[in-house]
Amino acid sequence: MIARDSALSTPAPATDSTIAITAPGYRPDGRGGAGGHRARRRLRSALLHVALVVAGIAMVFPFIWMLLTSFKTLKQLLQNPLQFLPDPWTFENYSTAWNAVPFGQAYLNSAYIAVLVVAGTLLTASMAGYAFARIPFRGAKVLFILFLATQMIPKQVTLIPFYLLMSNLGWVDSHLALIVPGIMANPFAVFLMRQFVLSLPRELEEAAIVDGAGRWRIFWSVVLPNLKPGLAALSIIVALDVWNAFLFPLVLLNSPDLFTVPLLLNAFEGQQGSINYGLVMAASAIATVPMLIVFVIGQRKILNSMAASGLGGR
Repeated sequence: MIARDSALSTPAPATDSTIAITAPGYRPDGRGGAGGHRARRRLRSALLHVALVVAGIAMVFPFIWMLLTSFKTLKQLLQNPLQFLPDPWTFENYSTAWNAVPFGQAYLNSAYIAVLVVAGTLLTASMAGYAFARIPFRGAKVLFILFLATQMIPKQVTLIPFYLLMSNLGWVDSHLALIVPGIMANPFAVFLMRQFVLSLPRELEEAAIVDGAGRWRIFWSVVLPNLKPGLAALSIIVALDVWNAFLFPLVLLNSPDLFTVPLLLNAFEGQQGSINYGLVMAASAIATVPMLIVFVIGQRKILNSMAASGLGGR
C-alpha cells in the first residue's frame, strides 16, 4: 500500500510540450518574449532614426539653399528650370554685399554688445541663482515665481513702456538701451543658474562655513568655480540671443553707425531684395554663419549642462 501511494504521488516526467509551455517567455502565438521585444525595440529605434533624419534634412535644407543661392549669379537665378547647384560658382555676391553696407561696423557693434551682455548676465544670474537656491528669506518662492512668470509675457507687450523708459533715461539711439536691460533682466538665466546651484552638494558649502567663510566667500570660492559648465552653456545661449535680437534694436536704434548685424541685414534686404536674391543670400550668410559656427561648437556643452542641471529629463 505504501509503495503504491508513493508511486501514485511521484510526478510524471515532463514532456517536451510541457517544457515549452512552462518555459519563460513562451507565447502561444509562437513569438518569443525576449527576442520579440528586442525586435520591436530595434524597429522602433530604426523608425525614430529615419524620422529624425528626415526632420534634420527638412531643417537644414533652407540653410543649404541659402548658401547655394549666394554663389549664383543673377542670370542663374532667372533660369527656367532653376538649377540646384551653381554653375559656375561665383564669390562676387559676397564682395558686393560686404562693400555695399558697413558690415564691419555692424559686426563690431554686435560683438561688443554681446560680450558686455554675456559678461554682465553671467555675474548677475549666478548671484541671483545662488540667492534663490541657498539663501532663505521671506517670500523667496513667491518672488522667484513672479520673476520667472515675466518670461511668459510677450516682448511686444512691453515694447512701448520700455521705449518710454529708455526715452526718459536718454538712452534712445544708444547701445546702453540694449546692454543694461540685457544684463539686469534675464529670467531664464537666473532659473538656469538656480538649477545648477541646487545640483551642487551642500557639503561643500557646509565645509566652507566650518572654516569660517561667509556668504560672499562661499559664492566666489566654492559655488562659482563649480558653475563653470552652466556658465559656459549660458554664455552661448545669451550670445546667440543678443546677436539675433531684432525687434528692440529696430525700435531703439536710429543711426546707421549704431546698427547691429540683423538691422543692417534688414536695411540691405530693403535695398536689394527685389533686385538680386543672390546678394541677399550672401548678406544673410555673412550675418548668420559666425553664430552658426558658435552654436555647432557649443551645442554639446549646452546639452550636457542642461542634463546636469536637471532640465534634460533625467
